[in-house]
Amino acid sequence: MAVAHVVALVNRARDRAGCPPVTLNTRLSKAARRHSADMARHRNMSHRGSDGSGPGRRIARAGYDWSAYGENVAYGYFTPAAVMAAWMSSPGHRHNILTCEFREIGVGLAQPGSYWTQDFGTARRPAPRGTGVPGPRSAA
Repeated sequence: MAVAHVVALVNRARDRAGCPPVTLNTRLSKAARRHSADMARHRNMSHRGSDGSGPGRRIARAGYDWSAYGENVAYGYFTPAAVMAAWMSSPGHRHNILTCEFREIGVGLAQPGSYWTQDFGTARRPAPRGTGVPGPRSAA
């Protein structure tokens, strides 16, 4: 229920900014849940996982073939509204939420301590047929 509420709040903010809504993606959600659980287990809020991984690696490991991604993490906010208010008050986090190019989202929440992760992504587009050229890759 918290995940659906966060996605709704993200989409409300994106709508006000003129961005299309993001849709919940199972692979991004898997990456976000795993990272939140890792942060809670180690009691460490960071974009760096306990195994040294960064967001792009974790998202790819979850099976999401990204061309662009962004990640927001937070700790200690007990409601979706509280964590979203904190993210929207931070320029970097707000930027991720309002990046119109992002099309999908995954959200993770782990206890104890309310460790939150938002993973945003845009899937890599396949190359046009017959070109043999891979799609673009970049990181947000």
